Amino acid sequence: MANPSALDRIRVGSAPDSWGVWFPDDPRQVPWERFLDEVSEAGYDWIELGPYGYLPTDPARLTDELGRRNLKVSAGTVFTGLHRGPAVWDETWTHVSQVAALTRAMGARHLVVIPSFWRDDKTAEILEPPELTAEQWAHLTKGMERLGHEVKEAYGLELVVHPHADTHIDTEDHVERFLDSTDSELVNLCLDTGHYAYCGGDSVKLIETYGERIGYLHLKQVDPDVLAEVVADEVPFGPAVQRGVMCEPPSGVPALGPVLEAAQRLGVELFAIVEQDMYPCEPDKPLPIALRTRRFLRSCGA
Repeated sequence: MANPSALDRIRVGSAPDSWGVWFPDDPRQVPWERFLDEVSEAGYDWIELGPYGYLPTDPARLTDELGRRNLKVSAGTVFTGLHRGPAVWDETWTHVSQVAALTRAMGARHLVVIPSFWRDDKTAEILEPPELTAEQWAHLTKGMERLGHEVKEAYGLELVVHPHADTHIDTEDHVERFLDSTDSELVNLCLDTGHYAYCGGDSVKLIETYGERIGYLHLKQVDPDVLAEVVADEVPFGPAVQRGVMCEPPSGVPALGPVLEAAQRLGVELFAIVEQDMYPCEPDKPLPIALRTRRFLRSCGA
């Protein structure tokens, strides 16, 4: 492992996801005030906005709430289905504009884009084929480039696309195809170490091979034993999370120390935001995990 003082380009944070938050409003989720209190207590300086509407969307109020807890925002997040072609552009842009405006108002510079799911994350219903046609790939890549251009022009934000289980950008082959088909001036990658491992990818290899395209990190681990069951049983992502497929570091894979070291060697400043998917979870579960995770990351030098 690197000298703990060496990871000076990595800015660590956490996200509502690590508190079991997947939706703007859900009775099984912790109230947003408690999330902010506890993420600050855990020792994090940076957060993501999470699902739009979970945190206050009034910039003045959110600025005040964050300021009282010494927190700053690293990014906003949106879901898109741009592989469906130009017909979905207007609806997509309406949603993206909302999130991008709040993201910019909070002083953040990144917008994380997650492709839409091909399989329902709760019911396992197959919504679309898991493989895109050549035409759909063209819609996806050109649509993301257009979105990256528009977001940069209108809001000054960098677009980082998040490979995700049960989406069309998931495996190593799909991620590399996406990167090889898009312009680095318009679109880069939010590498989620857990999702990439879930789909069979090697995060260190990706960082070393496509380093100039790594614009943002999500730190996450998978339990290899649970993952093997999930793959064998063809379990969709939501139920897989309920089985505990995403686990507390350092008990899973990939090892985060080497990932952070590889990211540090890129020589650029990067956010590394902890996400441990736990929806739904007991309200008292996240804080102890967050405290231990922050302590572990400090031991890695982050």
